[in-house]
Amino acid sequence: SNAKQRGETMGIPGSAHAALSFGALTIGGGILGYVKKGSKPSLGAGVVCGSLLVASGMMISGEKQFEGHSLAAGTSGAMALALGSRFIKTGKFMPAGLISAISVTSLAYHTKKALEWKD
Repeated sequence: SNAKQRGETMGIPGSAHAALSFGALTIGGGILGYVKKGSKPSLGAGVVCGSLLVASGMMISGEKQFEGHSLAAGTSGAMALALGSRFIKTGKFMPAGLISAISVTSLAYHTKKALEWKD
């Protein structure tokens, strides 16, 4: 049935969507920071961190849930520290404050999921 096909989203588990979506957002944000401000650090960090998050989502979709959630949690933690400190220094919520807030949420979620999958 059509409803079932829509609900399954090509066999990707729900917990992988968080990492894949945040990864895509991070890559997009890095590219946007480069295009708007010429920021090479934004581009580099966005592409690297975003790619790690996408890779973790792919691991979660496969048979490596613990490893995928651990990678997503570690990447999110690094992003929370880096962007959180930038937010504290600049006091500007966009983009550092927003991404650090999402990173902390992602860190908590993926840590919880990694612990659920730990043997």
